[in-house]
Amino acid sequence: MDIKELSAQPREAIPRHVAVVMDGNGRWAKKRFLPRVAGHKKGVDSVRAVIQAAAESGVRHLSLFAFSSENWNRPADEVSALMNLFLTSLAKETSALHKANVRIRMVGDLSRFPDELQKKIAESHKLTENNTGLTLNICVNYGGRWEIIEACKAMMKKGVASEDVTEELFARNLQIGDSGDVDLFIRTSSESRISNFLLWELAYSELYFTSVLWPDFGKREFKEALLWYASRERRFGKTSEQISEKNANK
Repeated sequence: MDIKELSAQPREAIPRHVAVVMDGNGRWAKKRFLPRVAGHKKGVDSVRAVIQAAAESGVRHLSLFAFSSENWNRPADEVSALMNLFLTSLAKETSALHKANVRIRMVGDLSRFPDELQKKIAESHKLTENNTGLTLNICVNYGGRWEIIEACKAMMKKGVASEDVTEELFARNLQIGDSGDVDLFIRTSSESRISNFLLWELAYSELYFTSVLWPDFGKREFKEALLWYASRERRFGKTSEQISEKNANK
């Protein structure tokens, strides 16, 4: 299947929610004898390209793993550079994303970030909160286990009785509850693990791993992943025969 055929795919062949672990910035920089931060800066171009490709392709929700709760353990100069990069990127990109009808949502424990960055995050949320196009979840100081614990805390604060807890209610109390389950999970740079990302939402995801380093991952690579997804048979516990019969009866 050629990339040109993507637009001809039926709506159900396009994932509603795509999640991406953007891996390989450091290795990209190392291969070029550059400091690690150079890879992170180049990775911003890939973020921009993937957001555009997702919106063009009809993806409704895009979740990007930008900074995990474990990333604080990296060298202090790299963490400081990442904080500055988050701040400058939000300042530069928010207006264009707003014009493109993108809703920006920074997801994670934001309390640990510098005050100036927290202020910029709040401004981006406020500006884009009523946009109806692509929802962009940027996960920062985030961990999947943390999100699950926070959902439990939220239900406890609401006084939800244990016998009233259902999967649907639990999912609504997650940080990105309205984005729903992830249909397609993408990880770059040859790593084949999910790294504590969206643990609940990934339950039935199609997992796509590519050797391409994140700074080299653009629109074409993203759409190749969508084409791969379109070729998958999602059974959700059913047999192939049941799926074929259902499709034949449409």
